[in-house]
Amino acid sequence: MNQKNTKIVLITGAGKRLGEATALKLHSLGMDVIIHYNSSEKAAKKLVSNMNDVRKNSAISIKLNLRDFTSYEKEFSKLDEKWSSIDVLINNASTFYPTNIQNTTFENWDDLHDVNLKAPFFISKFFYKSLKNNKGCIINIVDIHADRPLDEFSIYSMAKAGLKMLTKSLALEFGPEIRVNGVSPGSVMWPENKEYESKQQEIIESTALKRQGDRQDIALTCAFLINDANYITGQIINVDGGRSLSR
Repeated sequence: MNQKNTKIVLITGAGKRLGEATALKLHSLGMDVIIHYNSSEKAAKKLVSNMNDVRKNSAISIKLNLRDFTSYEKEFSKLDEKWSSIDVLINNASTFYPTNIQNTTFENWDDLHDVNLKAPFFISKFFYKSLKNNKGCIINIVDIHADRPLDEFSIYSMAKAGLKMLTKSLALEFGPEIRVNGVSPGSVMWPENKEYESKQQEIIESTALKRQGDRQDIALTCAFLINDANYITGQIINVDGGRSLSR
């Protein structure tokens, strides 16, 4: 069991965007952070350096292609005793792009399901023993489109729907020691693809609050689930400005 007073958090896809914001917030609250990345090496290493400038030996990075499932054992086993004993796993990494059903490929299907669903399952499996020993928690970053499919993003929507069910399933299977919850962002950050740009104003208008959210809204929700939600598990918290209320 982790003998330190400091919680250790592993966040996948944490080099930028929501993962970065969450890492910074949790680090500011005194947690030590493992920044996972695949292609965002420069951003991830800069983030780690900045956090270690604030508090020495409080952050490290790990490079791993989440679709290379056979390498999980090898790469995660490189973590030393301190860093391998995680208290929190945040499955944040995601792939997101349109898949018009007439043009989509088997590779699109595999890519979107591998990163958004299969990776969270097997990473959770790998760290089960550590999380159980530390009475830790798992947070899956889901999406409003797990419930409300996005036009021409059918595979992505299905994968996130699967992640929502995985959250509930693991809450049952991993309890009572490990809590498992999901955070479902709405219009918080726009995806990095042009296909989504035309939908942005329409999405904002569909929220009850009539405004875009902020990365901090997700980071603060994760902090709540880690520190102040000891009797919450198997739940998906919508952080969407009330968009899920719209017809």
